[in-house]
Amino acid sequence: MSTEMIPHFMESFAINAMITLHVDNIKGKNDHHRAESAFKALAVAIYLACTKTGTDDVPSTKGVL
Repeated sequence: MSTEMIPHFMESFAINAMITLHVDNIKGKNDHHRAESAFKALAVAIYLACTKTGTDDVPSTKGVL
């Protein structure tokens, strides 16, 4: 995939997954490294969003902050 197609891929993925996706890649030596970091960050975010925590509680920061 050419680096020019990455924004299109991310937008299409977000639309079809019905998620909000923000990718701001500020630093990187070349397009390959910026693309790699964006895809790795997306993979980690999806993994964390889909991982069960072991509790049935509603996620909240109440009393934590």
